[in-house]
Amino acid sequence: MKKNPELSIVMPCLNEAETLETCIKKAQYFFNTHNVDGEIVIADNGSTDNSVEIAKANNAIVIHAKKKGYGSALKTGIESANGTYIIMGDADDSYDFSNLLPYLSKLREGYDLVMGNRFKGGIEKDAMPFLHKYLGNPVLSFTGRLFFKVKIGDFHCGLRGFSKAAYNKMNLKTSGMEFASEMVVKSKLNNLSITEVPTTLKKDGRSRKPHLKTWSDGWRHLRFLMLYAPNWLFLFPGIFLVVIGLTLSTLLVINPIKFNHSTLDVHTLLYSSSFLLLGFQFVIFYGLTKIFAVENELLPKSNRYDKLFKIINLERGLVIGFVLLFFGFFLSIKGLSIWQDAHYGILDTSTTLRVIIPAITFLQLGIQTILFSLFFSVLGLKK
Repeated sequence: MKKNPELSIVMPCLNEAETLETCIKKAQYFFNTHNVDGEIVIADNGSTDNSVEIAKANNAIVIHAKKKGYGSALKTGIESANGTYIIMGDADDSYDFSNLLPYLSKLREGYDLVMGNRFKGGIEKDAMPFLHKYLGNPVLSFTGRLFFKVKIGDFHCGLRGFSKAAYNKMNLKTSGMEFASEMVVKSKLNNLSITEVPTTLKKDGRSRKPHLKTWSDGWRHLRFLMLYAPNWLFLFPGIFLVVIGLTLSTLLVINPIKFNHSTLDVHTLLYSSSFLLLGFQFVIFYGLTKIFAVENELLPKSNRYDKLFKIINLERGLVIGFVLLFFGFFLSIKGLSIWQDAHYGILDTSTTLRVIIPAITFLQLGIQTILFSLFFSVLGLKK
């Protein structure tokens, strides 16, 4: 039986005839110089120039990715690769495929994902657009570090290495440019070991415009990071709104709040109760999003996730929901009694709304809790 190579170099390709041969020859030079048993896989994504012919003429393996997209091409190439380790990089000659030893050394040490850091290795003049260098990459990398606690300085470096076994654990889903972010995020969520090495970026050798679209692809990366971090998107803002709304509402129900020449009264109470309701909805969306993502294998299952079903269940949710409804009906009856005492005439709004607004808030919280419990149990049917 033929032994699998140690390293597969995978390059996504879409009309890269100007630079593809240079990249392949640099990769072959690396294999020969460092005595590495390797293969070069070109994941063609529908090239209309002679990229495929160039790849075959230079003894590279050509795999055709039927579905369009950067991520789709890479997934097709990676899944067809036979190497124990895989290093992926763009075929535009912006990365030096002859200098891959730092990546391979880290992979041999046992790291699951080895990221390149262009900001540490050096960026040649005009190699990266101004907005990418000073806004897009720094902001998105900071967001990734904040949301997922990954100590990586360059989330979107296109030159990176990983083991085939680690790739299979990542269970990557995206098909576009956000594939780069997903790989880092999924590695962290699956507790894979991650490190980075300095790498250089030089101006690519193409005469045409790059496939990367600054704003649309940047938004795809940011959208991905937010959707895969439902705690930052829903939970933390929800808790903040609930705390502010509950605290302020409690104080205003007792008495108006006066300071200097201003008074916060029932009109502010209406807004604070809205904060409470809105925050509660954010928290609900966090729970539902988490279940949907885990049950559809978008996020890995954790011990905390299993505990969630022990704490929250349909019966407990229904009990809490009906208790909240009871308080809402009780306060509504009290408000009706106040109106009756006024012989169904004009009421003192400052007094009455201190009863009616909490009544409506409890009723809405009760209904939302009941509906959430029902939907929660439906999403968790697999479990």
